[in-house]
Amino acid sequence: MSNDGQLFNRLPATAADREVEGRATREEVIDWWVDRFDLDRETFAGHTIWEKGAGKIWAFADDMDSPADVEGLGMTFLRTRQEHWKPTTDAVQRFGREATKNVIVLDDEEATAFLQGEDQELDWDGDWGYLIAAHEIAGGVEPIGVGLYVHGELRSQMPKGRQRDV
Repeated sequence: MSNDGQLFNRLPATAADREVEGRATREEVIDWWVDRFDLDRETFAGHTIWEKGAGKIWAFADDMDSPADVEGLGMTFLRTRQEHWKPTTDAVQRFGREATKNVIVLDDEEATAFLQGEDQELDWDGDWGYLIAAHEIAGGVEPIGVGLYVHGELRSQMPKGRQRDV
């Protein structure tokens, strides 16, 4: 079986169920979120996980037959089939509230720069790679989006259409 980039295909549950070479499994995707951000596995219990295209992973808070010939299904969730898997802004904003690992909490000035799409030099004693950039507001920590931390620099991954001048 090969990948049809025009159809949504439910991810196989495990590697033993994989029919398309290179396709991530539900188990691998959930493990990645659990390992990277220390999210509870149950966070995703009510969601089916799909691929459309090569490595564009979507989460859907329902179920339907696979494959599905539709334009969109739930929310974009993760990019795979590249060296480092990358979470999407939508997924981080939806699920990142519960993360306890690889979350960088930005102060007002840093959060403003991040929202504007600016890269900034910051001290961080956690893992390098994709992080959840967050900001403390109304007594809680809210995820803003995805940041890439390398060599002492937090690179904003805010999509251009979602950047804000605040």
